[in-house]
Amino acid sequence: MHYEITLPADYDMGIIRNRVATRGSFTDGFPGLGLKAYCVRERGVDGSPVNQYSPFYLWRAVEGMNAFLWGPGFAGLSGDFGRPTVQHWTGLAFARGRAGEPTGATKRVWRLSADADPADAVRQAVEGLERVEGHPALHSTAVAVDPRNWELVHFSLWSEAPETDDEVRYEVLHVSRPELDGLSEGRHW
Repeated sequence: MHYEITLPADYDMGIIRNRVATRGSFTDGFPGLGLKAYCVRERGVDGSPVNQYSPFYLWRAVEGMNAFLWGPGFAGLSGDFGRPTVQHWTGLAFARGRAGEPTGATKRVWRLSADADPADAVRQAVEGLERVEGHPALHSTAVAVDPRNWELVHFSLWSEAPETDDEVRYEVLHVSRPELDGLSEGRHW
C-alpha cells in the first residue's frame, strides 16, 4: 500500500520530519503490519521535482491494513492533509537483504500494455527482484501487482540507494517493522 501527499514547492519539509520523529512510533507495534517506510521526496534532491510525503506499507494481513485505514492513524493523516488516494497491490514476491537500517528507497511502477502476457510480465518482475536480492546495500524488496489496472510495482529499501534512471528515489525517515519476520519470502504462489 502506498500514498503520495504532494506538498507545495516552498513547503517546510521540517514539518514532515518532525511529524515522523514524533508520530512514527505509532506503527512500531501495529498488528498485521510487516513494515512501513516513512518516505519523503524533497524538491531538488535526487532529481525530485516535488516535495512529497509518501509512506509505503507491506502488510502481513489484510485485517491490519483495514484497521489502519478505518482507524485513528489514517483519520489523523487525512485530517491534516486531506484524504489521499491509496494505491494498493497484491504481493507477488518479497525478499530480505543483508543491509542494516534503511535510509533510502526506490520505487518503479509500470503498466502492462493490452497485448502483454501478464504471466510473462510477472515472471520478469520477480526476476528483477531476484537480481537485486544479493546487493549488499539491500534491506528488503517487494514486487506486487494491481490486476485491475495491470500495473506492477517494485519497491526496495536500501542502506544506500543505488543510482537509477527509471525509479523514483526516496529518503527514509523511519521504518516500523512489527511483523517483518512474518512476511513470506520468495514468490507468493
